[in-house]
Amino acid sequence: MSVQKACSSMIGVFDSGVGGLSVLREIVSQWPRQDVVYFADSAHVPYGSRQQKQIREFATEITAFLQSRGAAIVVVACNTASAVALHTLRRRFDLPIVGMEPAVKPAAEQTTSQHIGVIATPATFQGELFARLVERFAHDTVIHTQACPGLVEQVEDGLTEDPRTEALLRSYLEPMLAQGVDSLVLGCTHYPFLRPTLERIVGPGVLIVDPAPAVARQTGRVLANVGGLRYEGVGRVTYYTSGEPALFQTQRDRLVDIPGPVRAVRWKGNRLALAPSGTRSSLDVTPSQSASE
Repeated sequence: MSVQKACSSMIGVFDSGVGGLSVLREIVSQWPRQDVVYFADSAHVPYGSRQQKQIREFATEITAFLQSRGAAIVVVACNTASAVALHTLRRRFDLPIVGMEPAVKPAAEQTTSQHIGVIATPATFQGELFARLVERFAHDTVIHTQACPGLVEQVEDGLTEDPRTEALLRSYLEPMLAQGVDSLVLGCTHYPFLRPTLERIVGPGVLIVDPAPAVARQTGRVLANVGGLRYEGVGRVTYYTSGEPALFQTQRDRLVDIPGPVRAVRWKGNRLALAPSGTRSSLDVTPSQSASE
């Protein structure tokens, strides 16, 4: 994919679906003057159970698409994609790439029981990134890991307060609580949207650690280093989805109050292309063009 020259102030953000909106929320809060383009690969959600090669292919094409839209920096707002594809993206692209990583370091610094819980997708735990984090920052701490199949789908379906979601969370968390964890690391960007239910289950004695605020701060620092921070005006957010725009807009509005046009993108093999203007699958779509233009 050939790319256009990046705009100096735009931030690109992507996730397999709506989970990355938890990161977008922090970016917009901390850097309200920046333009942001968000990509939800809803056609392929969830990433957590997919093959690593496939995740790398998705992440590479999406990053190129965001750069073609003018992004000067790309935030991989997906723990699974970061664990699997971050090093590949940094080798392939001549622009800053900010990734997600489970917040093991701050949790290890604050634990008093020396027992930390981490919930994430299976692919996040299988990546080298997680193993290095534990080795560097938590070698004197017991890490209790729990893959959580089904939670991403519950968030995507808007069932954050559903009894079935709470039952799933209890089945994943109660064994950790029985082991004395006093910090719980959210290793998937979908999970912050479950925070009220998480707090009910773990109680006030367990610190819930969400890396999104730190990732947003790092995004601003990196953008400042390349001269991309804006100090005037109000930023705009544009959304793209490989799923159905109307559904994504409903999901977005349920989770965050960050308006912006939603535009349809379609996978054609391993390539991305904007959907034609005026089709039923598009909302406020720009004129039809390929992402490779």
